[in-house]
Amino acid sequence: MARLKDVVLDCDHPASLARFWAAALDGYEIAPYDDEEIARLRSLGYSGPEEDPGVKILGPPGAPSFYCQLVPEGKTAKNRCHVDLWSDDVPAEAARLEALGATRLPLQPADAGDDFVAMADPAGNEFCLTRSV
Repeated sequence: MARLKDVVLDCDHPASLARFWAAALDGYEIAPYDDEEIARLRSLGYSGPEEDPGVKILGPPGAPSFYCQLVPEGKTAKNRCHVDLWSDDVPAEAARLEALGATRLPLQPADAGDDFVAMADPAGNEFCLTRSV
């Protein structure tokens, strides 16, 4: 039986996208870099964590991790898979996420009201914000 390991997000700058998702998600933080990992990055020609081509964001125990991975191409079409987030106050949370760099998308159903907002992270990956049940 397969188990979920990571939610992987393609982007052109993993460190900055990881900062967005670590700030966006309650209980998530960027995986720490120890001296060994920094040495490994430098041996591959990267100056340090800011140039890391793959940055992991760790969640609370039992939650999946996020992984921001460098890809050469930009996003050109709607995602076939996306993340859904919950909030007790969708308008306030949408505003907070916009302040972090997210954008609202015009994909909202006409009857959604304050219960749903379609958004994109700073790399253009879509996600939905819905009211907690």
